[in-house]
Amino acid sequence: MSPTTSDSSVENQTTPPTGTGARTRGGPRGRLPLGFLVSAGISLACAIGLFTSVSDVASGLWAIALMVSLMFMGMPIPVALGLASVLGIYYVSGTLALTNVLSTSAFTASSSWSMTVLPLFIFMGLLLTQAGLTQRLYRATDLWFGWLPAGIGIGTTAAGAGLASVSGSTIGMTYALGRAGIPEMLRAGYDRRVAVGTIIIAGLPGQLIPPSILLVVYAGIASVPVGPQLIAGVVPGLAIAFAYALMFLFIGIFLPTLVGRGRNAQAHEDRTVTWGERFDALAKIWGFPLIMLVLFGGMFTGVFTPSEAGAAAAGMSLVLAVFYTWRDKPLAQVTAAAVNTVKASAAVFFILIGAEMLTRMLAVTGLAEAVTGFITGLGLSRFAFLCVLIVLYIFMGMFFDTMAMMLLTIPILLPTFSAFDVDLMWFGIFIVLLGEIGMITPPVGVLSYVVYNLCKRKEINTGVRISLGDVFTSLLWFLPLSIAFLLLLIAWPDLALWLPSISQAQ
Repeated sequence: MSPTTSDSSVENQTTPPTGTGARTRGGPRGRLPLGFLVSAGISLACAIGLFTSVSDVASGLWAIALMVSLMFMGMPIPVALGLASVLGIYYVSGTLALTNVLSTSAFTASSSWSMTVLPLFIFMGLLLTQAGLTQRLYRATDLWFGWLPAGIGIGTTAAGAGLASVSGSTIGMTYALGRAGIPEMLRAGYDRRVAVGTIIIAGLPGQLIPPSILLVVYAGIASVPVGPQLIAGVVPGLAIAFAYALMFLFIGIFLPTLVGRGRNAQAHEDRTVTWGERFDALAKIWGFPLIMLVLFGGMFTGVFTPSEAGAAAAGMSLVLAVFYTWRDKPLAQVTAAAVNTVKASAAVFFILIGAEMLTRMLAVTGLAEAVTGFITGLGLSRFAFLCVLIVLYIFMGMFFDTMAMMLLTIPILLPTFSAFDVDLMWFGIFIVLLGEIGMITPPVGVLSYVVYNLCKRKEINTGVRISLGDVFTSLLWFLPLSIAFLLLLIAWPDLALWLPSISQAQ
């Protein structure tokens, strides 16, 4: 999930009160929630443990524990990262080291030239979203793929991948696509579990397809080139979207009643779509492939650096936004996108500053070196090591979003990758996809709750009762395929690496 401010209202409407994905239950009015009090108590205990620890490594462990407990309290991620790191550095190295960290971390984290692409991508996504691309893209995919068995599901997957890549937020895209897609599929006779499962997984490939905010943030944390990192996500993103589409086609052929091809969907089967309607819908989204051509084509051919490609794509998006909203106060739309871009960019850079402080704390306390020695001492193979990470991230996905998981673990794990022959660029694709899968995994996957709360609305469920159990059951169709794709990515790393290698050879 990208921390763009445009989605903050969406999250407030669709999920229980959360800090970084952790759910708490509110108590009676005027009383603090029990979860908050428990987390506050744990945070206090961690702080005491930090300032009474007998070794530097133990101080680092207490600082990490304090960081996690602060997040569970609902404290913003960058504040939790920075506060715990500052306390750990101060206890281990004193005032001089703390002063150095405070005076240099902000500049170090935000001054990289490659990070200039971040606000450009955010601005591009906000412009295209406000221009109404969501509705146009969904309608086009529905009209073009609707004739296939499970065509609406296939079209929804294609629309989700495209919208998530542009918006930069899986949660925001899921909410927007769910409002349009769930009632459409239910009216077409889709089984309620297939309908909600389709929406939940639709946005997962999008975070791998440029422009991906998560991949840009990962590149900043792991110090890998932004351009090749973005290009590395193209083939895996398209491949998993294609795998989901094939699965829908399989269901449509062999289990047709689940996707409105039986007695429950006569209205959908009788719907006639002309070629004129298809091409008209396609003409209305001409700006989307143009943006992708400028962005991806420019980086791949070497005509643009990543920052220049981001600027060109943002400029093109500005022209398109004015064109699409010409009769609907275009200046106000562009101004709103610009203001939200500044807010969202500040939020992301604040997070990167917190991550920089965490990295400094891990180095000062020696915790990163200790973790590296512990993991390499286990004698795991590369495959076993990555399988352990799959289990770890799926578990963490019950409590944290993808961004939080990346910030908490990447600085710790980075030193171990050379021992297991893990390519940093490849790992960016692996962890982003794994983090997104963790966000849908029962019993606490945040995206599952977004869709569940959305399905409570009568205009969405069209009178069909959809329970939380239905939402979790729906994932039984898609999670095994997602995990299998991760294993394929482990066994065949060139799936992510061959396209960057080609672009760098140009």
